[in-house]
Amino acid sequence: MPTDLEQPPTVSAGEFGERPAVLLERVGRTFAGRRGPVEALAELSLSVRQGEVLSVVGPSGCGKTTLLELICGLQEPDSGVLYSSPAALMPQHDLLLPWLNAADNACLALRIAGVPRAEARRRAGELFGELGLDGFQQASPDELSGGMRQRVAFLRTLLSGKPVLCLDEPFGALDAITRAEMQDWLAGALAAEPRTVVLVTHDVEEAVLLGDRVAVLAPRPGRLLEELEIDIPRPRLRTDPAIQDLRRRVLGTLSRDRR
Repeated sequence: MPTDLEQPPTVSAGEFGERPAVLLERVGRTFAGRRGPVEALAELSLSVRQGEVLSVVGPSGCGKTTLLELICGLQEPDSGVLYSSPAALMPQHDLLLPWLNAADNACLALRIAGVPRAEARRRAGELFGELGLDGFQQASPDELSGGMRQRVAFLRTLLSGKPVLCLDEPFGALDAITRAEMQDWLAGALAAEPRTVVLVTHDVEEAVLLGDRVAVLAPRPGRLLEELEIDIPRPRLRTDPAIQDLRRRVLGTLSRDRR
């Protein structure tokens, strides 16, 4: 989805290794508010490499959700250049349809794309076991735990077939224990089904555990403060001193910009 250009921007192989899956160059986005214009993003430049998990952190209101919606084509930037490979959005709340069972919720994107119901269910069924949902294909959403609902929502996003997945606080509504379990699960799921991922989270530890890189945004209007490469082998442990050092560094960056 190129914006302001007929072709994606030219990026040197030496800078990124290959053309990035997502590229923003000085992107701005402003909304009309009750008391005047609200600038959500300003001069935001960042890239996401093919197959990379980019974690995005920042204070509330800094435009993180706006960023994901821009990448997915649900909004258009007011300024700058944006290029993204086709992207699917997984919102914070699972938004499962209560009148559909888990399997039909999971294959909803396929059905909308015109895939026959039997074929859509077959494709979804192949992944239910891998995502820890085997035996729950016929369950209604209210029969599933919060973590299981999020797995169904993730499977629905995965089955969209888009090469880029935008995850907006996917575990924000879960309790601490379930959230930790889901973080471990997502790390395994992405290892089994690699995708380019942009993960928005308020949980700095989650960002460091799951990301290949962390982008730290400033308070509104959102702009890039710092990018950190996470060169720590997987699987990662929360108790690893390197994880905790990076967590403190990100928190320090966020704290300094609020002064």
